[in-house]
Amino acid sequence: MKPEIFAAPGSITEGDKQAIAAAIDGDELTELALTLGNIPSPAGHEGKAAEFVYEWLKREGFNPRKVGATEDRPNVIGTYGGGGDGLNLLYCAHLDTESPTWDPDVDAYKYRPATIQNREWQECWLENGVFYGYPIANDRGPMSCFLMAAKALKKAGIDLSGKLYLTANPGEIGPEPIEEMRGTSYLGKDIGANYMFYHGGVAPDYAIAAEGCDFGLTWVGCGYAVFRIRLFGQSVFTPLLNMPEKASDHPSPIYRMGGLIDVIHAWSRDHEVRSLYQSPGGTATPKSQIAAVRGGVPYAFGAGTEICALYLEVGLSPIQQVAQIQHSLERTIRAAIGNDFEVEAVVARHGFEADEKLVKPLVDAVEAATQSTLGRPAGIAAPIYSSMWRDHNVFNMQRIPAITTGFKRWRPSPADMVASAQIYALTALGICGRMESPGHTAARNVPVYGDNPFGAKKD
Repeated sequence: MKPEIFAAPGSITEGDKQAIAAAIDGDELTELALTLGNIPSPAGHEGKAAEFVYEWLKREGFNPRKVGATEDRPNVIGTYGGGGDGLNLLYCAHLDTESPTWDPDVDAYKYRPATIQNREWQECWLENGVFYGYPIANDRGPMSCFLMAAKALKKAGIDLSGKLYLTANPGEIGPEPIEEMRGTSYLGKDIGANYMFYHGGVAPDYAIAAEGCDFGLTWVGCGYAVFRIRLFGQSVFTPLLNMPEKASDHPSPIYRMGGLIDVIHAWSRDHEVRSLYQSPGGTATPKSQIAAVRGGVPYAFGAGTEICALYLEVGLSPIQQVAQIQHSLERTIRAAIGNDFEVEAVVARHGFEADEKLVKPLVDAVEAATQSTLGRPAGIAAPIYSSMWRDHNVFNMQRIPAITTGFKRWRPSPADMVASAQIYALTALGICGRMESPGHTAARNVPVYGDNPFGAKKD
């Protein structure tokens, strides 16, 4: 039997809106975002940024704790409210930001020197009225907004009936353990919001992955897989080699990579068309590209190589499975080059989508908050924001209705950040409800399953 959905969250007064707006200090928010954003925090090295968030939460009275698979890369969890029977809302944002590895021996294989010198990898600043720096955009700007939202609620004297979780997570961007790159230092999503959900003592009714969405929202999220595609051949001592007329006839599989790449390129174009996914919660356009190529050992030359591999990243819509993609790749490659190859998924993460009915109270709360703040509804975010992994996937896979929403993704202004903080605060009040008096019970907005702890309503 389908779960029953109760009414949308309770109303928010004009006085609430004014009190929250007055409690958000734009200069303080800018300073918080710049300070947090200028702490170097590439994937694998989020510890200092995590410590800053922990100390801020502690100083502001949000009872923080650290929960991590490793001591130097913890999830940080703060809380506000929760004294009544209101709903619980969790905000999450990631501490890591895309960047080079900063190991010159590794980065030399991926980046040009000028790219590595780009200030925006690890620096943030305000110039000509907008923020520069990748950490602000992804994702410590949105994190700063929900931290300030919680402070504004507290400053305005609005206690929440339900519990508000304020969480900062490592590893959302990556990395992923592949081949000899193994061990805890290569863990990404497994130790971030996913680890926090299982071991962090959080019990949200709803969750929001705070990320730039140009003030739109979506409850669709793509997954991805990385396929290692290996070609096999023969190792021949170079002085004994009879050079064939065609590269495709060379015994080394490296010489056949060009043909394979043409096959993969055509497959990837078709994959993008076939994988288009449209739903009320957003449009996803999963895409694919080759991430790396490996073959031979440079210092052990003299006889070519018997194995050459490429690593293909493939986006997955919420209804696609890794096995489907692997079968499709195998059929395509086999038809083009024969059987002397191997396809293996070395990374697999499926996409997810919230149930439209179950997520509606959260969507309604965000829409109302956005309308109040910006004078327009949020609306469904652009397809790019549904076509990647974001950590609302973590909660949707656990049947916790979740969305991603946030400010202008590229070059946000201080005014954008203030508006986002206000939207996050109003959303929290709309979902969690006000703790007006001892014993106050906020209206429930969750599916009701009777007594059955396994999720099916009793007949």
